[in-house]
Amino acid sequence: MVRSMTRIALLVAVAALVAAAAGADNSTGDPKAATAALDQKAPDFSLTGIDGKTYRLSDFKGKYVVLEWNNFDCPFVKKYYGGGTMQALQKQYVEKGVVWFTICSSAAGKQGYYDPDQLKTMTAERKLASTAYLRDGDGTVGHAYGARTTPHMFVISPEGVLIYAGAIDDKPSANPDDIKGSTNYVQASLNESMAGEAIAVKSTASYGCSVKYAN
Repeated sequence: MVRSMTRIALLVAVAALVAAAAGADNSTGDPKAATAALDQKAPDFSLTGIDGKTYRLSDFKGKYVVLEWNNFDCPFVKKYYGGGTMQALQKQYVEKGVVWFTICSSAAGKQGYYDPDQLKTMTAERKLASTAYLRDGDGTVGHAYGARTTPHMFVISPEGVLIYAGAIDDKPSANPDDIKGSTNYVQASLNESMAGEAIAVKSTASYGCSVKYAN
């Protein structure tokens, strides 16, 4: 009986060591395994914009950065773009020195996926004022940030720390009329942080269409 218990204890110890080793392997800094977390350094990434330029998050240290997940075919995205509300928000903060990346993680053949030339036309028609429109067709960056919906919003501080993640506002509908009178969480978090104040709401449940990943 004692020998049997000793063998069980040995097996448990070996299993624990294997699990610990596996955990160590998962913390190697591989960007594919990175997971964004509030109050932690935001995962770095490099994506190509529809302008042909490469944008790396770490190149913008010292600036606020907003990440906006996008799919022009999604009615929840149309809610904010149809009347120019998202464009006005982009313009307001880009003029204040904020870097604003609009990102599409739709995979080829999925809703919202377009080639760069098509997106150039679409962004021009909608008069986007974001810093750049980035394509993430393989979903690497979307998965790293846990982007689930369009829109899904993230705000990163000048120190590179994720300070807000979630919905754009507190009215989870596709009705543009609901924008008026809603609380815009992105605007609030930027204004509070820029004023040196604590962010009142740092995390919310995002709403919208699901991000159209390959898998």
